[in-house]
Amino acid sequence: MTSSALTSSQSPRPPRPNLAFRRLRGQRSPGEFAAAVRRAAREIGELVSCDARYIGRVEAGEIRCPNYAYERVFLHMFPGRTLTDLGFSPRSSVRGRGARGTDEAPPPHTTSPTYATGETEETHETYDTQDPYDTHENHEESDVQRRAFMTGGTATVAAASLGPFGVTFGAPAADRRVHRVGTSEAGALEEAVRRIRLLDDRHGADGLYRRAAAPLRTAYELLDAGTTRQTTADRLYAGAGELAISVGWLAHDSGRFEDARSHYAEALATARMSGDPALEAHAFCNTAFLARDAGRPREAVRAAQAAQRAARPLGSPRLLSLLSLREAGGWAGLADRPGCEQALARAQTLFERGPSETDPEWMNFYGEAELEGLEAQCWSTLGDWTRAARHARRAAHLQDPHFTRNIALYTAELADDLARGGRPDEAALAGLRVLDLLGEVQSSRIQTMLAGTARVLLPHRRASGVSAFLERHASLPRIA
Repeated sequence: MTSSALTSSQSPRPPRPNLAFRRLRGQRSPGEFAAAVRRAAREIGELVSCDARYIGRVEAGEIRCPNYAYERVFLHMFPGRTLTDLGFSPRSSVRGRGARGTDEAPPPHTTSPTYATGETEETHETYDTQDPYDTHENHEESDVQRRAFMTGGTATVAAASLGPFGVTFGAPAADRRVHRVGTSEAGALEEAVRRIRLLDDRHGADGLYRRAAAPLRTAYELLDAGTTRQTTADRLYAGAGELAISVGWLAHDSGRFEDARSHYAEALATARMSGDPALEAHAFCNTAFLARDAGRPREAVRAAQAAQRAARPLGSPRLLSLLSLREAGGWAGLADRPGCEQALARAQTLFERGPSETDPEWMNFYGEAELEGLEAQCWSTLGDWTRAARHARRAAHLQDPHFTRNIALYTAELADDLARGGRPDEAALAGLRVLDLLGEVQSSRIQTMLAGTARVLLPHRRASGVSAFLERHASLPRIA
C-alpha cells in the first residue's frame, strides 16, 4: 500500500522540510494559518479545505508542489512571490510525463471535477499529496475512489453472510410477483442492518460496500410494494432508512464520498417522509461526519446542530453527546478552538450521565473509547499532536476487542499523531500494530492514514523500529 503517487520502479526519497513556508507562517499556529488560507481562497473564488494537518505536511516537505488550486491561493496570499520563493520545488521536477512548462500559468479556476490540461495520473513523485478531500484536481483521493474494492480474504467471506437477506428478496423486481409485505420482511430488513454493522465492526468497509448495495435497493422496493398495517410500514421506513445510512457509511469509510452523501440524503428524505426524528438525527449525524471528512467543516457544524434539534425529544444523553462531538469536529475544521472546546465539554458532560433505555440501537459502538477517539481527531485537526496522541492512545486501550476496525483506526490515529509530534520510535511501534490488524480489517480510511504516517517517518528510517515498519508497509500489496 505504497502511495499511488509513486511508481513501482521508484524508491521514495525522504522529504526535505519546507523552511521558507514555515517562516511565512510566522507566529500563527498551523490551524490559524490554515484558516487564513481558506479565507484567501474565498477571496478569489477557490475552494480548498486546508487544515492544520495540511500545513504540517507542507512544512514537513511531504507536499513538494501544491496542486493548481492551492497554487492560485498561495500566490494570492503572497503577491510577487513564486512557488520556489514559497519553498516548493518546480512543478517540472516533481511531475511525470505530460507536465506543463514551468513558465506556464496555472489554469483558471474551474468547478469542473475533471483534470486540468496536463494533469495526468502518471505522476512519478509525490505531487500535492494534499488535503485528501480538496475537490479541485484531487489526484490522490480520486485515485483511491477509482480503485476496485478488495476481493478475497476475510471481509469478502464475511460479506457472503449477507446472503439470507439477498435470498429472501434478492431477485429483480420484474421477476417477483407483487404482493403486500408484512412483519417477516420488516424483520429480515432489520436483521440485515444489524448484520452489516456487525461485519463492518469486525472487518471494515471495503469488502462489504458493493455487496450491501443490493439489499438497499430491495428495501426500497419493499416500500413501493406497500403494506396493510401502519406499524409494519413504520418499521419498513425505519429499516430502509437505517440500511441507507449503513450502506452510506460503508461508502464513506471506503472513500466514496459522493456515494455516501447520496445514501445519507436518501435516509434523511425517508426520515422526513415518515416523521421519524430518531432516523433524522442519525442521518444528520452521519452527514456531519461526512462533511467533516470531505472538508466542509461549516456544513459539519450545521448538520450536527440539526441532528441535536431532532434528537432532543428522544431523551438520550449519549446520543446528544455523540452529536456534540460531531459538532466539535466541525469547529476544529474551522480552526475555531473555543467552539471546539465548548462542544467537547458538552459531549463529556452528556456522556457522564450514562446510558439510557432511549439510546438508539445503532449507537452500540459509542462508548468511552469512541469518545476519546473522536476527541483525538479534533486535537489532531487543530495541530495539537501531543494532546491528540494522548486521547488516541486511550481510545485504543479502552476499545472492546470486538470492534477490530476501531482498534485499527485509533491505533493508526495514534501512529500519525506520534509521527507528526516528533516521536518516530513510538509511531513506528503503533504503525506495526496496525499492520498486524490489516489481515482482518479492510478500510481505505485506515490504509490512507497509515500511508501518510509512513511518509512522515521516512526521514527517520534509521531510528529504532522505524525501518521495520517502513519495510513491512512497503511490502504490502497495492490496492488494485
